Amino acid sequence: MKNKWSCLAVACLATLLLSLDFTVLHLALPTLVTDLGANSTQLLWIGDIYGFALAGLLVTMGNLGDRIGRKRLLLIGAATFGAASVVTAYAPNTELLIAARALLGVAGATIMPSTLSIVRNVFTEPGERTAAIGIWSGMSAAGFAVGPVVGGLLLGHFWWGSVFLINVPIMLLVLAAGIMVLPESRNPHAGRIDLVSAVLSFAGVVTAVYAVKEGAHKGVQHADVLVAGAAGVLLLGLFVWRQTRLAEPMIDVRLFTRRAFSASILTNLLAIFTMSAMMLMFGWYLQLVLGWTPLQAGLAQLPGGLSGAVGGILAARLVHRIGRNGAVALGLAMNAGAFLYYSTLGLSLNYLTLATFMTIGGLGIGFTFTVNNDNVLATAPRERAGAAAAVSETAFELGGALGIAILGTVLNTAYQAGLDATATSAATGEARESIAGAMRAAQALPPEQAGTLVRAAQAAFIDGLQLTSLVTSGLLVLVALMALVGLRGVPKVIPEEAPARA
Repeated sequence: MKNKWSCLAVACLATLLLSLDFTVLHLALPTLVTDLGANSTQLLWIGDIYGFALAGLLVTMGNLGDRIGRKRLLLIGAATFGAASVVTAYAPNTELLIAARALLGVAGATIMPSTLSIVRNVFTEPGERTAAIGIWSGMSAAGFAVGPVVGGLLLGHFWWGSVFLINVPIMLLVLAAGIMVLPESRNPHAGRIDLVSAVLSFAGVVTAVYAVKEGAHKGVQHADVLVAGAAGVLLLGLFVWRQTRLAEPMIDVRLFTRRAFSASILTNLLAIFTMSAMMLMFGWYLQLVLGWTPLQAGLAQLPGGLSGAVGGILAARLVHRIGRNGAVALGLAMNAGAFLYYSTLGLSLNYLTLATFMTIGGLGIGFTFTVNNDNVLATAPRERAGAAAAVSETAFELGGALGIAILGTVLNTAYQAGLDATATSAATGEARESIAGAMRAAQALPPEQAGTLVRAAQAAFIDGLQLTSLVTSGLLVLVALMALVGLRGVPKVIPEEAPARA
């Protein structure tokens, strides 16, 4: 086998590609409102369509990689991701931008499970495997940290589309290095992909997430929300039922009888659900409330991402000291403390204190996701690594999309209530949709009215940020307790083939 650490480097580069794309989008959203005239619904679709497409296809793509080869699928996905990035960068309107983001999601669905399954097949010794997954998680966190800085530099000098073009050179490097370094691996006994299962998984995930998103946005009483929700539950139920009837299922449902697997999947989903609020709020807060430039906002968030990378690397040592359940619960508790501080943020800021809590939260993120990802991959057979990685990443993406939809609604509802309470005559229409809309509406008003509207919008956004952070902190405490109990008894060193009984 070729050098395993070189393989890890290629997998980390591909992961960096995805995390950069995700973070620069949040930084560019305020600019998209101005340049493309995107309304609040379009902004939600621009942010969500990537996650919907990716989450819906992860299971299918993970299984496809197990069958045709993980290296091959990774290279195909990287090439498609680079091409879709160019289309996204030059999209002349919101409709094409949303379509290009959907294509990025399809490509991302091929990359995510491929990288993790390659790491799982290259690193077979338990200690090395945990360390490798920690480095992989650390690179993802570093991408989240560096992305806003790079995006801020580009947005300070170029148009918003430039933030997507940074994917292209990374994609070319992944392709060149991947062809030379990566070994091919696949499941030698895999049968053909069941097309009915593939359709059920995609349709079930997408309709379920659509129902939650639209229900949170306009209320669950609407007919399309009720129909989509019922269809999502039915389709996913049929998918699970069908897997129990197939000789070669896309997901071996028996894996969920293993405590390390099932508890880690659930904990990851709930953790990213809560922590997606931070990514949603801070770009708006730093730029539109404090008035910082995109570059300043990117630099300000650097401590959180970099400490997440450090947490991923240190996670293996922490497991040996306090166990897997202790490491995950500690990471979640650290984030709960960080969000409790975020609930005190206002119109002025002590950045040193903010950076301290970002660092604490980032370390916790590194601990949590590294240990959970290692739990999932270690308990699944190597030949099904792609499918197992896909389940883990599906939970991650689904949780993130749901978190942005639901916690975003909490934020927006509190913002609108705060704006209505000011009785500002200009706080109607576009201004009520978002704080970015209020800033744009203020540009068309006389100076005195504009100043009143901006101050009212900023105060209302602070109300929403504080409430959302407080809710998130409480949820993280509950998830930490769940992890402490659910992962209790999982050994510190999971053997290559864990027993099926929990």
